Amino acid sequence: MPPTETSVQFTVGKLDAGMAILLTEDHHLIEFPSLLLPQGVTSGSVVNISVTRNLSEEEIKMREFWDLQESIFESFGKDQPEPPVVRVRNITQTSLTLEWDPLVLHTAKLRSLDIYKNGTKLAQASDSQHHIPSDTNHIKLSGLEVDHEYEFYIVVKTTSGSLQSNHVAVRTHKMDNLTGIKVAFGTFEEPEPAVTELKELVERMNATWTDEVDADTTHLLAQLPGGANYEQAMRYSIPIVKPDWLVQCDRNKKIQAALPYYIVNVSQNE
Repeated sequence: MPPTETSVQFTVGKLDAGMAILLTEDHHLIEFPSLLLPQGVTSGSVVNISVTRNLSEEEIKMREFWDLQESIFESFGKDQPEPPVVRVRNITQTSLTLEWDPLVLHTAKLRSLDIYKNGTKLAQASDSQHHIPSDTNHIKLSGLEVDHEYEFYIVVKTTSGSLQSNHVAVRTHKMDNLTGIKVAFGTFEEPEPAVTELKELVERMNATWTDEVDADTTHLLAQLPGGANYEQAMRYSIPIVKPDWLVQCDRNKKIQAALPYYIVNVSQNE
């Protein structure tokens, strides 16, 4: 399509500070940059100004604009963040570990991740226990009631909006359920055969043991303070108890209070 052109005749009225006042034949005034007028034009000069619509260039610019919009959509708008998937990894009488799959946010950015227990958000801003680093996909929740039902879910807030996970319903263990016990081993005066016998006892109780302390460890069995597992247990606030604690749990067929079996006095730990 050829360019369309419109030509209008003006009389130059006033030239001032780079602008010209132009008057049409039907007495309309417009301001026009004087730099665009022909040389020698003064007040009273008559000029014709032609305006041409460049349709071919307009089509090119419009095509570039929509190509840019499509590129932005493909990069930032096509793949939306996915709702998180949450599960309970480990549970005891008074605690559990809540775990979720790695977050799939695509191009969105994580703003916050909130834990909800029975419909109420756990206070994270003022409670360091419930503060979740952005690179973590689990949290250990303690202080729960024995043999009590709970429902948990998480809400992830991103730059693309909020996403809610599935809801998981759990019940904490009764006192006679020892399967949630997960122990690690610290320093012993004579590790063998003591540690081997304790591992066999753990397995007979249908509990679990690990070589290293992690977030799911419920107790550290040791006879003496010190060692890497001891330091890690202190960092996680995990009870560090004498081996007799495990023996008494098995003998009484229910979990025992840890305090009487601490290898170090509580006053020295605080």
